[in-house]
Amino acid sequence: MQKIIEHSLERIISADALENISSGIYLLEIYAAKDFQIMLKKFSAVHFKNGFYYYVGSAQRNLHHRILRHIKKNKKPHWHIDHLTNNSCTRISKVFIIDSAAKPAETELASSLSSRLKLDDSITGFGNSDTSKSKTHLFYSKDPIDYSQLFSLYQSMVCFIPSSNPTF
Repeated sequence: MQKIIEHSLERIISADALENISSGIYLLEIYAAKDFQIMLKKFSAVHFKNGFYYYVGSAQRNLHHRILRHIKKNKKPHWHIDHLTNNSCTRISKVFIIDSAAKPAETELASSLSSRLKLDDSITGFGNSDTSKSKTHLFYSKDPIDYSQLFSLYQSMVCFIPSSNPTF
């Protein structure tokens, strides 16, 4: 599916390597080709603009299953993010993973996206119902983020690029 490639600032991992990651924090990069809305009452008034959305999540076990579920289209919505990832005009373009990171790192990453990378955090209360320390876990940017800046903040981070023809 994907080959393992080493870069100076990033490591891109394969689907096979993803299976070896059991827990950690992840960041979904979701590209929206056009403006859209979601059918979730709490966010029904939110106008989602085309561009890039970044969602921070965690899984303290079975992380690879969580990521593969997020990538899958037309799933029964369970989490807020499912309403974005199920949308026909969105696709997950990258998944950044901090292997074995503990749950508190999720809040730290969300704070970094807002304060250091200056991403739009105006969709308050999205995906952070399990913590009061974050305003949101969903961030917006018209353009993709500077990956080198992200990797400089999180040295152990790896990147998974979903196949355009997933087999799951």
